[in-house]
Amino acid sequence: MRIIALLVLFAAGATYAQENPVGIFQDHKDIGKPKLSGDASFDAAAQFYNLKGGGYNIWFERDEFHYTYRKIKGDFILTGDFEFVGAGKDPHRKIGWMVRESLDENASHVSAVVHGDGLTLLQWRRLKGAFMRDPQDEIFTPKHHYRTMQLERQGKKIIMRGAHPGEPMQELGSIALEDMPDEVFIGLFIGSHNPDVVEEARVWNVRIDQPVPDDYNAYRQGFILGSRLEIMNVFEGKRKIIYEEPERFEAPNWTRDGKSLIINKGGSLYKLPVEGGTLEQISTGDIKRNNNDHVLSFDGKWLAISSHRDGLPGGGSTVYIVPATGGTPRLLTEKTPSYLHGWSPDGKEVVYTAQRDGKNYDIYKMPVNGGAEVKLTNSNGTLADGPEISPDGKFIYYNNNVSGSMQLWRMKRDGSSPEQLTFDENNNWFPHISPDGKWIAYISFPSTIPVNDHPAYKRVTLRLMPVNGGAPKVIAYLYGGQGTINVPSWSPDSKSIAFVSYGPKKEGN
Repeated sequence: MRIIALLVLFAAGATYAQENPVGIFQDHKDIGKPKLSGDASFDAAAQFYNLKGGGYNIWFERDEFHYTYRKIKGDFILTGDFEFVGAGKDPHRKIGWMVRESLDENASHVSAVVHGDGLTLLQWRRLKGAFMRDPQDEIFTPKHHYRTMQLERQGKKIIMRGAHPGEPMQELGSIALEDMPDEVFIGLFIGSHNPDVVEEARVWNVRIDQPVPDDYNAYRQGFILGSRLEIMNVFEGKRKIIYEEPERFEAPNWTRDGKSLIINKGGSLYKLPVEGGTLEQISTGDIKRNNNDHVLSFDGKWLAISSHRDGLPGGGSTVYIVPATGGTPRLLTEKTPSYLHGWSPDGKEVVYTAQRDGKNYDIYKMPVNGGAEVKLTNSNGTLADGPEISPDGKFIYYNNNVSGSMQLWRMKRDGSSPEQLTFDENNNWFPHISPDGKWIAYISFPSTIPVNDHPAYKRVTLRLMPVNGGAPKVIAYLYGGQGTINVPSWSPDSKSIAFVSYGPKKEGN
């Protein structure tokens, strides 16, 4: 399968032999010669890692456990969902992420650990052969351990985060390890805390991301990270990578027949089967600077697209329509910049965000078959973006920072009765309504990101909430942002969404 080949390609940065590759990891082995051998395997179809391991413990001055690992240089973010299999024998059996200086049994390391009894904390060995340490203020949740675990390296600092299902990530601890080398082993581990027992666990949604510096505007300064096209059942939270490559692509649309996804890459549009496979270019004639604003009509016959024209205000982003199978685009918006985001269910109107006369970005609509654009919002110094018309045609959902932070709103089709839907500290963008009209999926940026910006290559979350408002829940933690979920990307059965995450470094960067 192409996905397996590409996963191995991204893992090929290390220069040592790959004897037993497992998914995106280069090898796996027992550390410290435990009495009973462990094992690891990867279910490529479900994208689960199945772990088995024994060992007396990961503690004192030496360790025994099973390790599934790869080598990496520089900063990274490791994220995954962890679950023990079976009742277990010892309450201190352990699973989690581990960053290790070497494969020696007494190597220095730091680990994000979940115990069998729910004890969840950061543990470390500063120097080779030293005794293990953990914080005095241990986090103890005996019945509900953190399912999602994350380790991030920022220079010499290692940060541990955790999350219960549906909740935001919380920082659980950090440690600076000055003697940890730049190139380290990273991976998944399991230990039974009993030399006569082999324990089992499984791990899913496993992602290894290599971030850029926070002050580096990577999206504008060059494509340096690889891209993954993912699909996820929003109610189960299980993600699956169906396509990836070391170049940048963006913004999947799910076709109305449920069989394909449409993305943009390098100014062109491409179609890909939902099972993965080979990209098929969609012709847009002489329009070759397509951006990540492309939307299918509700009947699936037409694509509205945004593409840039040189020498015009705001980079010249212009809205066109073209047959979904490809063809010659027809211009809709003479004025620029105009960034498309939605169709009306009857196919007669498109909605977009636009800046006119160098002033505010507001929401506009325009008839597809000719007519003047209509301004629907009056931002007065704020920013309105991401308009999408609900499947019943009654509302336009969008994001606006009129309240001080970027939040989700909706209004009637004529622009009247604006209503705020989210009220939190995050900056929330791009509401996408499920085809059954029940749910909103959207992307949340942390409050540290400027309120009017949605940059690429940031730690973000995807969230789900009822369409009429209500408590949102986190459905995915990822490294993404601009290009992740700019356009409608629900499956026709309203069970899944498609999105793009970033992380693997492009070779040479």
